[in-house]
Amino acid sequence: MNAYIRPLSEGEEGLLQEFLYHAVFVPEGVPAPPESIINQPQLRVYTADFGKKKDDIGLVAEVDKRVVGAVWVRVMNDYGHIDDDTPSLAISLYKEYRGFGIGTDLIKRMLHILKVKGVKQVSLAVQKANYAVRMYQKIGFEIVGENEEEYIMICRL
Repeated sequence: MNAYIRPLSEGEEGLLQEFLYHAVFVPEGVPAPPESIINQPQLRVYTADFGKKKDDIGLVAEVDKRVVGAVWVRVMNDYGHIDDDTPSLAISLYKEYRGFGIGTDLIKRMLHILKVKGVKQVSLAVQKANYAVRMYQKIGFEIVGENEEEYIMICRL
């Protein structure tokens, strides 16, 4: 499936809230949480005032002119926080567009942008049961920490 990857445009920041909801990992057989979950403070850090910090970068993937996924980074105190120089990465695609390489392409494009900007590493947190753990490892992320439910991963650029 071919996807066109482009920068998040000014005025599209609201898309990140929608994709943040779709990024919430829901184990098989467990009902999805209400959309209001993204208003919790520990999730709001991913999208609040996005684009106003100098380190905020967002990309979207389009298929047939429809935005079907997004990847974004910012330095924030989130689940995957390493330090104040390491941006955290968030990514999400609509379920029906997963498994076609779009997420991998989004992340690789973001890693290239970060490397060109001189960023040394990027981090993320992922639920241990999330199938995406293997994708992150194939791209170059390494597990550097964990708790009962999540891995903290970094990719050195």
